[in-house]
Amino acid sequence: MSYAVKNLIQGARELIAFRIGDQEFCVDIMSVREIRGWTPATAMPHAPSYMKGVINLRGEVLPIIDLSLRLGMQPAEPSPRHVIIVAQVKRQSVGLLVEAVSDILTITEENIQPTPEISSDLQKRFARGILAIDRRMICLVELEALFPDIESEAA
Repeated sequence: MSYAVKNLIQGARELIAFRIGDQEFCVDIMSVREIRGWTPATAMPHAPSYMKGVINLRGEVLPIIDLSLRLGMQPAEPSPRHVIIVAQVKRQSVGLLVEAVSDILTITEENIQPTPEISSDLQKRFARGILAIDRRMICLVELEALFPDIESEAA
């Protein structure tokens, strides 16, 4: 039996972990299209504060989101070591600016701990849960909750 089939049967799923500051976060790997190096973005007038701008990705205009600012943290100061995670959120592609991709995790639903009750409303809205893996605390981010204004497939 193949590894993929075995994981599917056991209910496992893969997440991609990344760093922002001294914290780790992760998103479902199925929403990730590619990971690329930092490319300076062209600023857009009247854009939300967390939007760094846009880049041309093979003919597609890709909005670049400063994920640290979107999550309520200090804004990123992009450097050559930063990466852009190109993700699909509903029907829209977005670039998520993060410091570095750190890992690919295979988990089951039992690995996901609920977000603590003392968390802020912002954290509860974006965080699907917390993973405690190998002495690491990794926040599972729900991309659809980060961008509620993006059209869904049903629209």
